[in-house]
Amino acid sequence: MTIQGNIVDIKNRTIFKGEISVKDGKIASITTANHNQENYILPGFIDAHIHIESSMLVPSEFAKIAVTHGTIATVSDPHEIANVLGVKGVDFMIENGKKVPLKFNFGAPSCVPATSFESAGATIDANDIKKMLENPDIKYLAEMMNYPGVLFDDAEVLAKIQHAKNKNKPIDGHAPGLRGEEISKYIAAGISTDHECFSYEEALEKLKKGMKVIIREGSAAKNFEALIDLLPEHYPNMMFCSDDKHPDDLLLGHINQLCERAVAKEIDVFKVLQAACINPVEHYNLEVGLLRENDFADFIVVDNLTHFNVLETYINGELVAKNGTSFIKTVAFDVPNNFNTTPKKVTDFQYKSTSKKIRVIEALDGELVTNQIIADALVVDTNLVSNTLTDILKMAVVNRYQNDTPAIAFIKNFGLKEGAIASSVGHDSHNIIVVGTSDKAICDAVNLIIKNKGGICAVTETAEKIVSLPVAGIMSNKSAKEVGEAYAILDAMAKEMGSKLNAPYMSLSFMALLVIPALKLSDKGLFDGSKFEFTSLEI
Repeated sequence: MTIQGNIVDIKNRTIFKGEISVKDGKIASITTANHNQENYILPGFIDAHIHIESSMLVPSEFAKIAVTHGTIATVSDPHEIANVLGVKGVDFMIENGKKVPLKFNFGAPSCVPATSFESAGATIDANDIKKMLENPDIKYLAEMMNYPGVLFDDAEVLAKIQHAKNKNKPIDGHAPGLRGEEISKYIAAGISTDHECFSYEEALEKLKKGMKVIIREGSAAKNFEALIDLLPEHYPNMMFCSDDKHPDDLLLGHINQLCERAVAKEIDVFKVLQAACINPVEHYNLEVGLLRENDFADFIVVDNLTHFNVLETYINGELVAKNGTSFIKTVAFDVPNNFNTTPKKVTDFQYKSTSKKIRVIEALDGELVTNQIIADALVVDTNLVSNTLTDILKMAVVNRYQNDTPAIAFIKNFGLKEGAIASSVGHDSHNIIVVGTSDKAICDAVNLIIKNKGGICAVTETAEKIVSLPVAGIMSNKSAKEVGEAYAILDAMAKEMGSKLNAPYMSLSFMALLVIPALKLSDKGLFDGSKFEFTSLEI
């Protein structure tokens, strides 16, 4: 095969009219050639940190959509399914990903369970990590969220890190807000990246101390605007990622969107493309071509270097997408699950109290962090209940791995005026998480999730909708188009019920993420992420 176009040589910062010859999946030659093609040929885009599970799609279905946006590879942390199914879940992701051309690069999840303050479906210890890192399909040690364990020299945490060092595999970081001596110690442990920077100043400090900073723009958590001005000077040490991307957003675009936005800010296109295409390959030692002779024939054709509309995507010389149409076929796969709780009663969600003040989670749109606020309690018949007038709504987390008493808390900014929304996508342990305007609505939503052995749903007095997620309770066994369209309908329903959040279900899924401050809820109780300890609902 030969293909002509304006060839973008990112490293040498040149563009020339040329021709690429491909043989046996690799680039045989790149030569100059006179032609009338106006398109541009460049290396494919790489998502430098993503949890495929958050797309609610198995890898093979994720790939079908991602390639239409020019994504040829991902650096994927299978942390979510690992918390449900352990090493078997990671094996499922690897094997499913191998059935399609997109180059998935999975890591060994370092924090399963993420903390000891919640109930997960599995445990992956240092010995498991050692065995996983011996697998050539495991490319790195995935994000070390337990930064307190690093700072306080936890033996198990340090053993996991050492196993990665012994195999010369990169170690991903997760250190939101860590500064000063603490981030210095975290980096000195061997951790090389971070995608959790809140601010320009935080990211700059980490860059200066030798870390690679990944600009994240997901469905809920976004730091592109906060960090993008660092790229012109620090582009050799920066990458792009989505981290968590819901299916409706994935249908619209991927890393190509970040390139378009960066170039629109008049940032040098070669610097943007180095972050999007080159740096992940070099940092993670990926088997991905960079548009050089003898490389794998992994490249894309775009119409221009402003909007990056992807015309064709090639992986190992195979045309996998053209003009928005994916040529990747649906593949068969098993549907593993882990749901072991029985239906709940309305009384399970009552909280007996006479307290006048309560501690409340304040959700922040587009952020994983939350605030802790004190609010007036609404008590009816000695039961703490939702107050739609002040937008202080009851929430619960229900252990899905065994029958247990639901944990209760209250949250602000979800804005629901009726009904409830619930999800079995609840980072990191993926218990059932629910917010609602009444105990009955909360109970109905939870039981709908239990009945389907996983999903996201919305219920009111007159309607109920669910996107079933039978694969580990966090992914669908259907196509991206089906899931994306169903999710969009559910998202619209949540907003019709009153939510003002941009991505209410994505935001909901992070309200049990204990490793991100300040206040979260696990199935074991209300948790102060700043102090890393449980706290009381009642004041």
